[in-house]
Amino acid sequence: MPRKVKFRKWHKGRKRGKGVAAVATKVSFGSFGLKSTEHAWITARQIEAARRAVTHFLKKGGRVWIRVFPDRPRTKKGAEVPMGGGKGAPEFFVAVVKPGTVILEVEGVNLEIAKEALNLASHKLPMKTKFLVKE
Repeated sequence: MPRKVKFRKWHKGRKRGKGVAAVATKVSFGSFGLKSTEHAWITARQIEAARRAVTHFLKKGGRVWIRVFPDRPRTKKGAEVPMGGGKGAPEFFVAVVKPGTVILEVEGVNLEIAKEALNLASHKLPMKTKFLVKE
């Protein structure tokens, strides 16, 4: 959970097929990256699962950067709660990802190892991704 958010509960918004990412579109920190090719909401658990998959595969070599942060709260009401009674409590947080957003970056390993590590991470994420090499 973020340390501080302006509002505890947000409007839901929509995952529309419009627009591409304006920020985090290039590999900036590492040598290799994992780029989103579709719209998605990535939960904090999915980001952590992808990070753990990469770091486990890299063992002690390499460095990993996470370029997305889950700051959007998603609310949920309890089971069998009747209609009315207001909005539910924040249940989990998501990061809004547009096509073209770099999600993870890796440095300090060769091409084959980075490709395999980021491929393992892509299986943990809810959208299609693409492997990038820094120019």
